[in-house]
Amino acid sequence: MSARSLTEPEVLAGAKGRLFPNGDGPAYAVADTQFAREEWLPGRAVDPDVRDRLAPFNHVRIGGGYPDLVGVGRLEPELVAVDRLGDEPPLVAVEAKGYASGGVDTQRGIVQAYDRLGEANAAYLAAPAAAVSETDRTLARELNVGVLAVEPDGGVAPLEVPRVVGSKTTTEATAIRFQASAQGVADQSFGLNHPKNYLGYPLAHYADGDTETLLATYDVVGAVDDARRGAAFLGLIEAAPGGTELTSLGEEVVRFAKRNYGTVEGALEEFEEWYRSRKRFVDLAPSWGQLARRVVFDYPATELLVTELQGLHRDGNREPSLVEFVTYLHELHPTFAVELFVRGDRRVRDRALTTEGELRREALEDGATYHAPTVFQLKTMLYHVGILTERGREPHRLEPTRDVWALRESV
Repeated sequence: MSARSLTEPEVLAGAKGRLFPNGDGPAYAVADTQFAREEWLPGRAVDPDVRDRLAPFNHVRIGGGYPDLVGVGRLEPELVAVDRLGDEPPLVAVEAKGYASGGVDTQRGIVQAYDRLGEANAAYLAAPAAAVSETDRTLARELNVGVLAVEPDGGVAPLEVPRVVGSKTTTEATAIRFQASAQGVADQSFGLNHPKNYLGYPLAHYADGDTETLLATYDVVGAVDDARRGAAFLGLIEAAPGGTELTSLGEEVVRFAKRNYGTVEGALEEFEEWYRSRKRFVDLAPSWGQLARRVVFDYPATELLVTELQGLHRDGNREPSLVEFVTYLHELHPTFAVELFVRGDRRVRDRALTTEGELRREALEDGATYHAPTVFQLKTMLYHVGILTERGREPHRLEPTRDVWALRESV
């Protein structure tokens, strides 16, 4: 590949790989939906490998526009001028420029990146290395914009590094932060659909003995890995240098058990009584159901879902279908709606979103479009704790136009 053939998708794929390499630590990044196109320049197809590297796609508004790439993750020291204060990884916006008929508009990319700093913590221009001038670098330094020089062989060098700054938080930015956090839904998240499975994990972890053995002994759950991951998503446990530790919310579950049963083992004995029960949990075990409701409501996505379902109720739509709900949610919180409900697979997002980031209704009517941990596991948990009227369904059994998302109790 010659230096003067690098297109924007190729440049952006290089920048994404440099900023968000596959490795340890929470990270998540999306490319703008325009990069899902099969053809970028007339008569020149985008390499499928480049599109796969850029996926998933979403149309995320940051600052005054839609960056080519938005992501959250811990940046390598050589990519930033100073470390960000605090524990939260920075929100990063990238504007890519490649060769087109008029050359490479690097200065426009720098100005666009600068505009994103109202909501992003760091912003970069990514461009072919040969196209970046000293004038570009000077302008970038003045505006606190990083510059990533992309070589034809795929190498990416930081020519200018930005200072990480504070920014205001918006719903769009929050959605990407959510995906990059320990509670995001980008991969598997919830593998089980009953809240008791997650409540039991901190109890077994706290009790004397091997956690996995205790979960099996008391018939809490057999899928230990799913239970552990879900307990982390619900904020009951967290990773620590010495291994898994209870969070303050997880400790509250232990206090509840000890207050009502004397010991956590006594509480775990009651879990045996619920084994394979399909009865709504809040009706089967009211006090535990209320505790589970508190835990599930503390999950970041729950409050947004309940708030917007309440809004639909006030508008007169008391039993919206999944299609109606996602469409409504997308109008108010487009990034969150896509990240929470639409699978991140490139082909799924291609079908579900236009290059302008609008939803395609035909795709929404196909159950295969949806993220199973949301429409099956999370929805069923919301049913069990008394928030929603109906259980969730697996995507292959889902009829989106008939799947009802309604509050059991509205105000």
